[in-house]
This record gives sequence, structure tokens and C-alpha cells, in this order.
Amino acid sequence: MNLNTAEREQLAAIIGCKTSELAKSTSKFADAAKEEYVRMILGQRVFTRGSDIREYRLLLLIQNVFPTRLPTEQQICDLFQTSTSQGRALLRAVLSKYQYELQAIIHDSLKQLLSNAVEIEETDLHRITVDSECEIEALNRKLASLDGTLPQVTKAKGMVGAYEIKKSAFDQLKDALV
Repeated sequence: MNLNTAEREQLAAIIGCKTSELAKSTSKFADAAKEEYVRMILGQRVFTRGSDIREYRLLLLIQNVFPTRLPTEQQICDLFQTSTSQGRALLRAVLSKYQYELQAIIHDSLKQLLSNAVEIEETDLHRITVDSECEIEALNRKLASLDGTLPQVTKAKGMVGAYEIKKSAFDQLKDALV
């Protein structure tokens, strides 16, 4: 594409790469776009509502651009030029509508979240830092499916992106996601 220097820098900042890596980084987006068009032409994914198109487009981006970890809500906001609440709603819709197609990616994301958890000394808590409420909701859904009596993941008091998990719930999640 013919982009000027400012556009190249802006694009690199949005997708999180160096300007020298744009060709390689945008090829993943091109793969997602190509699949979207091929499926449309074949009549396999023909949508009439804009929200369905956006949801399917995010599904393809997750599968092609973020294959090992769900994108953050902020990344979705940056890519789709939306507000935080719109980005969160879009991710929620995709995780619900395409839950079976995304099962492995969701599993890997939750597993990675737990592997980054820090045990809080002299308590029965583990703390995770995450910038996606949707991932916390996914952890709580997983807990509910394992044992509805387990304590849920809760927001840490006085911290923006920190959440706490009681040891009993953490151990169950860890066992289920290994």
C-alpha cells in the first residue's frame, strides 16, 4: 500500500510493531481479510447486519493475528476504532457466539493468565494482573463449570487491573487448564 511516513508510523503503533516490520505484521491481517472474502464469495459467511460482520471479522483476527492469546479489549478498540465499552461488548459477543471455534485460544489465554499469577504471602490468595474483563469472566465461567461452590475471581481493592483468586479456586483452575 502507498502509505506516507506518518501513516506507516501510526499503523505500526496501532498493531504494535516497528515500521520496518509492517509488511510481515500486516500479512496476518491480510490472511484474515482474504478468508473473510473467500467465505463471502463461496456463500458460507454472508451477513446482512453490520454487527455480525464485525463479530466475524474479530473472530478471523483472533484466529490469524492472535492465535495463542485473546486480544486485549484495548487492542480491539485500537483495531476497530471503538470505545472501551464497545470493544469489550464486541469481544464478549465473539467469545459467546464462537466459543467452540475459539475453545483452544480461550484455554491457552486462561492458562497463560494463571501462569503469571503471583501468590500473595501469608494469605490464601493469588493475584493476577489483566487488562481484559472478558478474561476474568471466562475464568469465572470456568470455575462455575468445575464446581459452582468455588469462590469467584474478584477485583483487588484499590488496584486498576489486578484480580484475586482464592487458593481453592486457583488450584482447581490450574488443574483444569494444565
